[in-house]
Amino acid sequence: MLQIDLWKRLLVWATVIVGLALASPNLFYNRVEAHNDAVAAIEESGATAEREAARAGWPDWLPSGLVNLGLDLRGGAHLLAEVKVAEVYQSRMEALWPDVRDILRGERDSVGTIRLQPSPPGELRVRISEPDGMARALELVRGLARPVVSMTGAGTTDLQVAGEGSDIVVRLSEAEQQATDDRTMQQSLEIIRRRIDEVGTREPTIQRQGADRILIQVPGVGSAAELKAIIGTTAQLTFQGVVSRTSNPDTSAGVGNEIMPSQDEEGVFYVLEQAPVVTGEELVDAQPAFDQNGQPAVNFRFNPSGARKFGDYTAANIGSPFAIVLDGEVISAPVIQSHIPGGSGIITGNFTVEQSTNLAVLLRAGALPAGMDFLEERTIGPELGQDSIEAGKLATAVAFIAVLGFMWASYGLFGLFANVALIINIGLIFGLLSLVGATLTLPGIAGIVLTVGMAVDANVLVFERIREELKTARGPARAIELGYEKALSAIVDANITTFLTATILYVMGSGPVRGFAITLGLGILTSVFTAIFVTRLLVSMWFARRRPKSIEV
Repeated sequence: MLQIDLWKRLLVWATVIVGLALASPNLFYNRVEAHNDAVAAIEESGATAEREAARAGWPDWLPSGLVNLGLDLRGGAHLLAEVKVAEVYQSRMEALWPDVRDILRGERDSVGTIRLQPSPPGELRVRISEPDGMARALELVRGLARPVVSMTGAGTTDLQVAGEGSDIVVRLSEAEQQATDDRTMQQSLEIIRRRIDEVGTREPTIQRQGADRILIQVPGVGSAAELKAIIGTTAQLTFQGVVSRTSNPDTSAGVGNEIMPSQDEEGVFYVLEQAPVVTGEELVDAQPAFDQNGQPAVNFRFNPSGARKFGDYTAANIGSPFAIVLDGEVISAPVIQSHIPGGSGIITGNFTVEQSTNLAVLLRAGALPAGMDFLEERTIGPELGQDSIEAGKLATAVAFIAVLGFMWASYGLFGLFANVALIINIGLIFGLLSLVGATLTLPGIAGIVLTVGMAVDANVLVFERIREELKTARGPARAIELGYEKALSAIVDANITTFLTATILYVMGSGPVRGFAITLGLGILTSVFTAIFVTRLLVSMWFARRRPKSIEV
């Protein structure tokens, strides 16, 4: 009655072996970490003797995934930044003045002279000398408005234009302000992430908090001041002519050319003219828009110097592609359809609204869109992180030993089976954390400690049920079988409710709360697996070999 099909036995042991194999690199953390860093460095910039030596420290055929250590365990820097989104409104209004001036100049007979007036932040005031021409002036300026490119702003325009006496007052519409705030935050997040990724830090946390704040936590950085300096670095954006396209990264670029990988097309490389046509320093703005067919596109604009160079290049290269290169990667390579004078152009393609917005973000990623105030700065030294690791190890060891002792004292041999399953359970948790590349924080360690205590709950339910069945004078084989069958519903119900709680914590929480939820949720899954399958398999193997007439639980 305790027979388990061979394929089920093989599946359970295969799962255990794979899980423990995935967890094993964490026993050699420093060696594996050095190996992974060396592999990444070799792929990016080539091999050196030192990198090859570090790579050889861990066999390539073995798993090399690690549980990343969070800021509180590894040490590093913590910043909470507030983005000055209002500065973007002011920049938009300042950039709009030349367009307003030019469009009104053609109607001087009706509107009179045109003068820019001192304006509050985020507002443009233009005075005309002929108030009788106000209606015509408002009509012309409203013609500069464009549809708001966002899901919530569909059907609205980006400008509010009104007349106050002799003044034309232009403001961003509420829908455009919201869309601008989202784009500003998205752009800031993208720039910060790119700057930090270049440093090669492991698993940084960069996330939006509230309407205008960004949380930045970077393990391994020496100080908050160093992190602020990294964030302030300027991205390298260039517009370069395309010579050819290839799938071979070792293609000879030729004199005066260079080869760059495509960011979005894996295995695609572009041979580019080394001298850029225009650089990102000459790009004034890039915004998501719609082309003449109503399809999502991206408008961009250069300063006068960049406009002249870009206009000359497009006039001479109609029908040829040109590449937009950001930080050494080609993010887009559109074909020049016509001469583009005036420094403004449009990039079209098979974009969705989200893709056009993201491309505009990348084009503007040469500098932060607005200033940032750092509301909170903390530097966590590696010594403090090491103290946290040691405290976590001690807490886990104490909980582990206490649970092992309790189970052995309470249930004897069956308690030892549960203890073996508990040890496997811990290995499976670390295997899953390594597989998903999770970051372990101090609350995450607390989740593991809690899992150690909860992991034996299922076994306790089973063993107590077996005791009840033995009292009814059933044979040991039947008592064991009924114990597992009748305890299953209680085990599943109890763990589903806890797993739902962990899911809610993950969805609603952030930072350390999520770390706790991840380890708790994964611990529940592995606990149920080891309690239902592993301990039952151990008991079945023992019973098949010994065939006892009676058992004590």
